[in-house]
Amino acid sequence: MEKWKKWAVPAGLLLLLLVFWEAAVRINRIPLYVLPAPSQVLRSLAEEGATLAGHARVTVGEALAGMAIALALALILGVAMDAFPAVKRGIYPVLVVTQTVPMIVLAPILIIYMGFGTAPKILTVVLMCFFPVAVSFTDAMGQMNEEYVQLVRSFGAGKWKAYRLVKIPAAVPGLISGLKVAATYSISGAVVGEWIGAQSGLGYYLLRVKNGYMLDKVFACVLVIVGLSLAMNGLIRLCQAAVMPYEKEKRP
Repeated sequence: MEKWKKWAVPAGLLLLLLVFWEAAVRINRIPLYVLPAPSQVLRSLAEEGATLAGHARVTVGEALAGMAIALALALILGVAMDAFPAVKRGIYPVLVVTQTVPMIVLAPILIIYMGFGTAPKILTVVLMCFFPVAVSFTDAMGQMNEEYVQLVRSFGAGKWKAYRLVKIPAAVPGLISGLKVAATYSISGAVVGEWIGAQSGLGYYLLRVKNGYMLDKVFACVLVIVGLSLAMNGLIRLCQAAVMPYEKEKRP
């Protein structure tokens, strides 16, 4: 019951906003190319469902590939930064600086060097997702009580075996937290890459309908992007429930 109460107020406010939006468009007779009504957006979503699904498959594929590469790189570099302080001192500031450059600026450069295929889109996702995963994972290992590491070392475990048995498992909650953030960004990263140059995907579809001033289809595409971003976040939560079932027991 408490769970329903938690969502009742946001859902009520959203419904009130949609009703006001619908009424404002119809009363003022606002043209479709200026602002579509929610009902028009839903109608376009239904009519363009098959087309949007086809483009969504491309975007989701790029997002999943980019997430997988970002996760692998974050694990390798995270362990390296934790094991060798000199590596962390040299790389960590560079990672922070890379986040100050807007991806909309980097995406055209990637396309110039890598073409209009899927590679620059996947790399765009990697660049957007790598930082939160790597930082969360590295910080989680750095905050761990070293006494646990010393304990397994006293039983004869080597440095890397201590990472496998203690440090990496202990850093899984931090890794999952970073993945939740990265998963939400992954769809946006793929769309940005497609926006700059592509022949398929939600970013390509969004650019095409935007240039045609079909704002009802623009809003419908945005709804799909939001839904996919939430679904990616939900996928990580399902993985969390499978990997860390004890976390569910702690929740009230």
